[in-house]
Amino acid sequence: MDRAASPKSKRPSFAKGSLGRSSSYLDDHLEYRAQTGPATSIDGILEQPATFSSNAVSNVSLASRKSIVGAIAPSPMPEDITLVHTLSHMNCIQGNESAPRLVATLYYNAAQPRHPHPHPDQSPYSKPSDSIPAPSIAEGLAPTNNISDYPLEPPGPEPEPLDHIYGPYISQLCLTHFLATLDSLLIHNEPDQRRLISTHRCLAPDTTKPRIMEVTFSPPPNPEYLPFHLLSKHESIYKFEREWNCEVILQPSSIKRRYKRLCVFDMDSTLIQQEVIDEIAAFVGVKDQVSAITERAMNGELDFSASLKARVALLKGVPADVFERLRPKITITPGARELCKCLKWLGFTLAVLSGGFQPLADWLAGELGLDYAFANHLITDPESKTLTGELDPNQPIVNAEHKQMLLMSLAHGKGIPLAQTMAVGDGANDLPMLKTAGLGVAWRAKAKVQMEAPARLNVGESMLDLVYLLGFTEAEVQEMLAD
Repeated sequence: MDRAASPKSKRPSFAKGSLGRSSSYLDDHLEYRAQTGPATSIDGILEQPATFSSNAVSNVSLASRKSIVGAIAPSPMPEDITLVHTLSHMNCIQGNESAPRLVATLYYNAAQPRHPHPHPDQSPYSKPSDSIPAPSIAEGLAPTNNISDYPLEPPGPEPEPLDHIYGPYISQLCLTHFLATLDSLLIHNEPDQRRLISTHRCLAPDTTKPRIMEVTFSPPPNPEYLPFHLLSKHESIYKFEREWNCEVILQPSSIKRRYKRLCVFDMDSTLIQQEVIDEIAAFVGVKDQVSAITERAMNGELDFSASLKARVALLKGVPADVFERLRPKITITPGARELCKCLKWLGFTLAVLSGGFQPLADWLAGELGLDYAFANHLITDPESKTLTGELDPNQPIVNAEHKQMLLMSLAHGKGIPLAQTMAVGDGANDLPMLKTAGLGVAWRAKAKVQMEAPARLNVGESMLDLVYLLGFTEAEVQEMLAD
């Protein structure tokens, strides 16, 4: 049989420009393709060449896309025109303006980039007798990080980290992966609610290697399948966070997200880096005993009020001027001053609601410019000028329920809807106020708190990172701090 006369079987063509003319994944997601022309940042706009190549964006491909990110490129202009203007702004989402939207703030963990697989030439030689590393539990995923105390079967292996391959920042591929993750969660939506529409803004430090990014998207997953309060805890979101070494905080996109008016903070291990009661206990040599009770109470293993009374009883005999002595040793959390300054610039009412003690809460309020300070009151023996080991019975104990009540009382007194409030804390006694506030953030919190809080943030470089949850860019934050 003549081979030349035989019909040629159809084969996929990979000639130059063929991908642009065929229906393919790349054609459906042209916003992620490598662009020609001058290099640009992740949040920039390319200078379009005067003429388009054969694989340029087509109207057909744009109409068939499942996801829209940023603006559609304008039509080419004549060569003799140097000014190009488009009404399709890259930060505008196309579609139904009344449709529900969510905002995801992505934080890259710049402080701890993960590089688990060094080059083989630099790796230590592995012998057959070497044991396999024991599985570990990531912080905040279980009530314990001790594998021997883990109540279930050992956790699976951690996913392959990708930030050390594609860049120690929120790279374009990281953003693409996040959008694909969101798109996968729309599978249970109605057919007409499965087209993901999204846009993004790089908040800090710039658009070339962003550390913090804001992604607005619509529609949200079907609430009957995946309610909003469980969305951030979905295994797909968690897997994305572990792979790209970042954390995601989700909020409804509304005017009340951008214009908060009240923020309340826990004090110990939040606005300051110490647990004050543990430091006081060091004066009478019972720090280890008190610290053990504090740790269990903050992780929700003990009733807070009962544990506080037990710890305070161990402080009997401590000099009454202990708070003045402690002030030089107190370390204000990095970024707390700057965060409070920005929030005051925005007109916030600020308060500290502490399970610690009033003298230090009052001092901290003065240092940070807070409007209110609520904490526990100790009784002092006027003759010996020492602590009696008792709490003032005429003052309420600032426990979990009282913190929640104080938040609601402050908001009501100022005429502020709860949706326009923020709460930040780290202990189990902060959970009720975190869940009550419009935005409750567990800041480098205990494991149980991270599991239950509406949002968590461990990777922030400083507390100032919390201000980006309101949608401000670093340039705007610096402008507030400059005033």
